[in-house]
Amino acid sequence: MHIQWYPGHMAKARKLVQQNLKLVDVVVELLDARIPASSRNPDIDRILGDKPRVVTLNKSDLADPDKNKLWIDYFQSRGIPAVAVNAHRGTGVSRLVELTEQQAAPEIKKYMAKGRRSRMARCMVVGVPNVGKSMLINRLAGKNTVRTANRPGVTRGEQWIKLSGKLELLDTPGILWPKFEDPDTAFKLAATGAIKEDIYQPEEISDKLVCLLNEIAPGMLAKQYKLNISDGDSWELMAAIGAARGFYFSGGRVDAKKTAILIIKDFREGRLGKYTLDLPRQ
Repeated sequence: MHIQWYPGHMAKARKLVQQNLKLVDVVVELLDARIPASSRNPDIDRILGDKPRVVTLNKSDLADPDKNKLWIDYFQSRGIPAVAVNAHRGTGVSRLVELTEQQAAPEIKKYMAKGRRSRMARCMVVGVPNVGKSMLINRLAGKNTVRTANRPGVTRGEQWIKLSGKLELLDTPGILWPKFEDPDTAFKLAATGAIKEDIYQPEEISDKLVCLLNEIAPGMLAKQYKLNISDGDSWELMAAIGAARGFYFSGGRVDAKKTAILIIKDFREGRLGKYTLDLPRQ
């Protein structure tokens, strides 16, 4: 599996993040709760330096609840406040605001110590494409302030958003590293929708996804798709799913691509269950 994707606007986005760090008090690092490790930019610690931050696990409703807690404990044990949210429903957002204001408080205090008037706390939301930044900002702002879409790389420019509370946010485009050195990371990003679908073969992603899900939850796919088989390799299961849904070419051959797209879509939308594909490193 060879997946590489680094649109030109992402290189610009990385520079914007570095340039704008001096304008904010705290950074909200947004991750996909299903793949907290894989959805982190590997250079994020170097890029942010000692800037205060709050790690936010979005799409937590699609992840394993026990693993959400495990990841929150992991980041907190490293001195980084963390919270699980569902930006679509608003779950956890109030806690995110609370943590962000707490992290920004020391910076505001330093600012006022210089004899300046009090101001709103300023934060910047960063994350890889399609992790839900625009939806989170819309939720925080209480209106559709930022353009959203269910595909990676929609947000291109930067904009300040004043909230009704004590926060002011700077929206930035999603940033992604220029090379996937780990094929497993590329697979997880593709499976969860962080990579444009026109640069990989859905059959390859679905094959690996079926294999992984069948390992995590044996028999789940057979039950979900009402299959007559509960075991077999990934391609046999995919063929059975395609047959069960009537995805045939003329001549009776199963349409593997159409089947793969269905499985990936069902996984992304949580129809196959709640899964966390990454575990914290000890």
